[in-house]
Amino acid sequence: MQLIQPFQNSEESASIDELTIENGEDRIAIYGSINITRDRQGLEYARQLKSVLDGMLKILNSEKLPEHVQNSPTDETENPFKR
Repeated sequence: MQLIQPFQNSEESASIDELTIENGEDRIAIYGSINITRDRQGLEYARQLKSVLDGMLKILNSEKLPEHVQNSPTDETENPFKR
């Protein structure tokens, strides 16, 4: 079971418990929290998380990677409430 296709697009996201995984073409954001309990639910969460991480590692290990990804510049918009 694969929750996302790592680094394939910037529109996918997935959740495991309260953990959010946002896909991107040059980075994947992981935030929130997850409780891996010692029960069947915890086992399922651990398997899902491992699947996501294994997918990321497979892609990262197969590419020649730069030292750092540059942050994309953001367009600044004038504050409409500023006088």
